[in-house]
Amino acid sequence: MKARVPVVEIMSTSPVTISEEATVAEAAALIRDKHVGSLVVLLDGRPTGIVTERDIVTKVAAADRSAKSTIVKDIMSSPLVAIHPHQEVAEAAKIMAARKIRRLPVIKEGELVGILTENDIIRVWPQLIEVTREWDRAGLESQFAEGVEGHCEACGVYSTNLVWDRNLLVCPECRPG
Repeated sequence: MKARVPVVEIMSTSPVTISEEATVAEAAALIRDKHVGSLVVLLDGRPTGIVTERDIVTKVAAADRSAKSTIVKDIMSSPLVAIHPHQEVAEAAKIMAARKIRRLPVIKEGELVGILTENDIIRVWPQLIEVTREWDRAGLESQFAEGVEGHCEACGVYSTNLVWDRNLLVCPECRPG
């Protein structure tokens, strides 16, 4: 897989949405029926938040609240953490790791155009998730000045002189001129 892949190339273009005013029971049914793990929450057609299976479990079921009388707006995560379709997948993975989230709505000019999940990234670039999680845990990103040993994230060739370049560790041959 090429190193500089834009989000638009691997995102789902049909995210499942729900209104802020819908009930949690409606959200749970939609999650079940559409076989998804989250719903992007809309107000007047604009994305305002996200509600996940975990939100329903922790904020409604475990709190012994009524799913029929609780509205999505009361349990959604907001403000929405999102990404532009032309940002790189590596950047999306870093945002997910830093924020400890598994889904990123993709927004262009205020409009929801897709959703990128951790599973989308794993499917096309499995090592990226593991690497970015390790960077976040260890705080290593800033330490990658030069002379790092490993495989180039652009071409895959082993090098003893990798340097950090725009979200990737690259060998001398893959550095921009």
